[in-house]
Amino acid sequence: MSITLTDQDTHTLRTAAWGAVSLMAAAGAAGSPHKIATEGSIALTSATGLVGHVLTKAPKGVNGKSTAALADQVLPALTASMSLLKKQAPAEADNFRRTVLVAVEAATRPQKGEPSPTMAEMARKITESLDAA
Repeated sequence: MSITLTDQDTHTLRTAAWGAVSLMAAAGAAGSPHKIATEGSIALTSATGLVGHVLTKAPKGVNGKSTAALADQVLPALTASMSLLKKQAPAEADNFRRTVLVAVEAATRPQKGEPSPTMAEMARKITESLDAA
């Protein structure tokens, strides 16, 4: 089955995935947000399949004046992305979920030892949003 995504669908997927990395960088601001973002970005650009083609570049307009404002954009986009992909291409929904979770895990790598409680909580919120669909 071939899947065709609208421009809005593509923007939603990019907002969700790249935004998740941005949320992790914001949650890890006490450490090295640049390294967090770099590790997460590498994970996203390493994706394969339809998801890999969509996530080759970051979307424009994913930002917020606060972490809460960013989360207001990103967390619903994660749920919407999963709903969209589950309906149109279930295998790609699994691929998207795994890709985002690998990016979240990669984003925690620059931390020494265990992820901070703040980063662990942000990862939980991201996972919860993915699973809400």
